[in-house]
Amino acid sequence: MRKSLLAIVGLILVLTIVAIAILAPVLAPMKPYQRDPMNIPKDFSPPKPPGAEGYIMGTGKLGADIYYGVVWGARTSIYIALYVVLVSSIIGIVLGAIAGYFGGAVDEVLMRITDIFLSIPGLVLAMAVAAVLSRNLENTMLALIIVWWPPYARLIRGQVLSIKESTYIEAARAVGAKRSRVLFRHIVPNSLAPMLVSATMDLGVVVLVAAGLSYIGFGPPTGYAEWGKMVSDGQEYFLSEIPYPYPDGPRYNPWWMVTFPGLMIFIFVLGFNLLGDGLRDILDPRLRR
Repeated sequence: MRKSLLAIVGLILVLTIVAIAILAPVLAPMKPYQRDPMNIPKDFSPPKPPGAEGYIMGTGKLGADIYYGVVWGARTSIYIALYVVLVSSIIGIVLGAIAGYFGGAVDEVLMRITDIFLSIPGLVLAMAVAAVLSRNLENTMLALIIVWWPPYARLIRGQVLSIKESTYIEAARAVGAKRSRVLFRHIVPNSLAPMLVSATMDLGVVVLVAAGLSYIGFGPPTGYAEWGKMVSDGQEYFLSEIPYPYPDGPRYNPWWMVTFPGLMIFIFVLGFNLLGDGLRDILDPRLRR
């Protein structure tokens, strides 16, 4: 991995986001968007430099402190990414492995169900599921899981089909190993390398899609520390000019409402994409330079 500069950069970006999430109670020792009602400004305030009176990243809709949303949003994004990718991976591994190993009618039924999900554009399917359910973070993750497991099932099935005819698999069958043991002890572990690369890159893509759902109104409600929702709240005022202090102060364009959470989404996705590329080179010797 030391030979890949981009992979090192990706790892640094990922570790930075993880550190922000872990240290959120220290960096922002109050719950996101919950401040003393007497201290909530009645208008939008621009960012202030460290040490100056005010908010370091400014305030946004309903007087929300953008800094708190950015810091605590790191936890929300990591939670969404890990939960969706982990659950989707488990579903895809189980269904794909069973389909590839047993073949026949089992393979046909499982793969046709998978094809049905793959035939619908992912974002459209996620929007449909999220629209039926109530607006909260759990339902957003459920919608993403329904979209994300079919590609994993296809990937694992292909790997299982190529590995199950290997000599060591025949040897395991010859000594009397049960089919479930052969499948999940010998075949599946040797099929996970491309899955690991895909899942690593998907950690960033999941957050990007979740932010997109929040942006178009299918995510958690206003006031939740989620970067996509913060961008959605900020775009309402992006082309506006708001006086600060209200009502006779100079007029500001509230660029900070979109810029800071959007930058965090960019760093998150870029970090996992670069890290995934590095893992692909490491796990597949044929791709090493």
